[in-house]
Amino acid sequence: MDGMCSPPNWYPMINQSDNSQTPIIERTTEYKPPHSWRSWLIGRPLSTADAPHETIGKKVGLAVFASDALSSNAYATQEILVILAIAGMQGFQYVFPTSIAIVVLLAIVAASYIQVIHAYPQGGGGYIVARDNLGEFPALVAASSLLMDYVLVVSVSISSGVAQIISAYPAVYEYRVYVAILAVFLVTLLNLRGMRETGAAIVAPNFFFIIIMFIMLGTGVAKYLMGSLGTVINPPEMVHARDIIVTITPFLILHAFSSGTAALTGIEAISTGITAFKEPRSKNAAITLTWMASILSLMFLGISFLAMRIQAVPSEFETVISQIARTSFGGQNLFYTGAIIGTTVILMLAANTAFAGFPRLSALMAKDGFMPRQLTYRGSRLVYSRGVVALSLFSVVLIVIFQASVTRLIPLYAIGVFLSFTIAQSGMALRWWKSGRLSPGEEMIGRGSTLRYDPFWKIKMFANGFGALCTAVVMMVFAVTKFSDGAYIVMMLIPLMVAILWSIHRHYKNLAGKLSLDNFGLIPPHTMRHRVIMPVSGVHQGTLSGLRYARMLSDDVTAVHVTIEPEDAEKVRQKWETWGEGVRLVMLDSPYRLFIEPILGYIADIAAQRQPGETITIVVPEFVSDNRMTTALHTNTGEILRSQLKHLHDIVITNVPYHVHENGGH
Repeated sequence: MDGMCSPPNWYPMINQSDNSQTPIIERTTEYKPPHSWRSWLIGRPLSTADAPHETIGKKVGLAVFASDALSSNAYATQEILVILAIAGMQGFQYVFPTSIAIVVLLAIVAASYIQVIHAYPQGGGGYIVARDNLGEFPALVAASSLLMDYVLVVSVSISSGVAQIISAYPAVYEYRVYVAILAVFLVTLLNLRGMRETGAAIVAPNFFFIIIMFIMLGTGVAKYLMGSLGTVINPPEMVHARDIIVTITPFLILHAFSSGTAALTGIEAISTGITAFKEPRSKNAAITLTWMASILSLMFLGISFLAMRIQAVPSEFETVISQIARTSFGGQNLFYTGAIIGTTVILMLAANTAFAGFPRLSALMAKDGFMPRQLTYRGSRLVYSRGVVALSLFSVVLIVIFQASVTRLIPLYAIGVFLSFTIAQSGMALRWWKSGRLSPGEEMIGRGSTLRYDPFWKIKMFANGFGALCTAVVMMVFAVTKFSDGAYIVMMLIPLMVAILWSIHRHYKNLAGKLSLDNFGLIPPHTMRHRVIMPVSGVHQGTLSGLRYARMLSDDVTAVHVTIEPEDAEKVRQKWETWGEGVRLVMLDSPYRLFIEPILGYIADIAAQRQPGETITIVVPEFVSDNRMTTALHTNTGEILRSQLKHLHDIVITNVPYHVHENGGH
């Protein structure tokens, strides 16, 4: 190994007890992971030094983080129509005014998150804002909402993409769940390859979708102005057609408004993943968010306007986008096909926004001790691969449960989104109030950012406070109107998730307290007595190898053999007398032919009688074969004993491997 490593560097460390120097050696290995099936599947492993090169620019950032928000155009207008359809065709006149109100709310939320980006350049979004300004409990509520939102982003976007395919090919309807699961797998695979490579792969589809949508909208608006647009030819069967009522009520309008706010999902993703951008991070992220909000607003208003003019109807069998495309382009021609393909692809890739946000948020929370530490580890491609895989699994479960139905999944969607919006903007309003309490030039250093006096703190506080009020109203409307449709599930799951996250944090906090070296004092004295117990199934070279190691540990060694068959026991006795080197052998009779239980009982008896300061080590000789197929032919006694004894104090399990090569050597 020395030949594989660079020369060590010595850094002396002072030992506080006696002021002596403890040597610390740093060395760098030149070992590189070998090529394997994973290299072919997700790419060659990347070095930690490659991390700065994996950051992305504004165009790629728009593709990675804005896919979800832009793709919501494919179903946001349709969800408004689903509600207004209850009032029949007369309700559709409210589609465009409702969309204008939603765009105003979008502008407020986008402006708020631009402030978050500049205030917290290390990312984290609503979770970090709430943690630093409101406390840990609101931060957990915001985080739980965001995590759930990311899972729903994948489920809804993939299901909506499959719905686009069904619009063009109705025969796919029966296989929609399988197609959706396959799509989740492909997007997961893409994201495991790394942020930069993922972004490069989805830039073209994203910009193709933007271009084809503006061509479709431009064509439709031009035909409308010339009076040649017309209405949908052969419209599909309308949702809720059997439940038609004639009254338009404010409650119905609010219901439609809350359903259409699905267009705002994904707005917060950029603020969570600021660290993915090239320097200057905050500036690039803020510009990208501005681009995203502008494009989203224009598309959403255009789709809603044309949907109202062509009298598009909501249906599970043909989407509103499909109806607008074939009406604007005059049938199912090449442009129509391009619009359907572009929409389908962007909906599939919209899940990428969640794959960019969920692992990063999980890693931040894991660093704070609210999620398993394993989520902080980056995989071979410098992405939080465990978070990526976890997100895909949760999403597949939802797709299967709700049978890839967008309409059934949407009610679960916006409550969590707007709850996190409300908490984040409330936190920012409080932050600006704190800023106003500072003197010019004074600083307040927090965990996530540095707070300074801002001369415009009153304006910013009002903007964030008003935004928090608006999103809170939307959240409550959504909770009431969608409660029976499935929103109650989210309202139960969020408190459950908060409880789970808090219990994880409590475990890590208690463990840290017990392992802390603060006020630890001197290291306890060494063990005064060491006793070794070695289970023996037979006497052979592997046994003697373990015995030699055991005698190196202590002079007090006891070999233990469980007598299952008397004839075999006699052979062990005779061989031990010859090869046992004078070490005592305990023969444990097992009339019921059990092996582990008698050994555990014997160890428990010895442990109960041990003296203070005495440590017991169980030395287990273990066969190690170079043939993996034959490894399963041997009982792994060491692992069994370890699983049974690891909860006992001052008992150590040591495996002594004895390598057996299939060619006869050892």
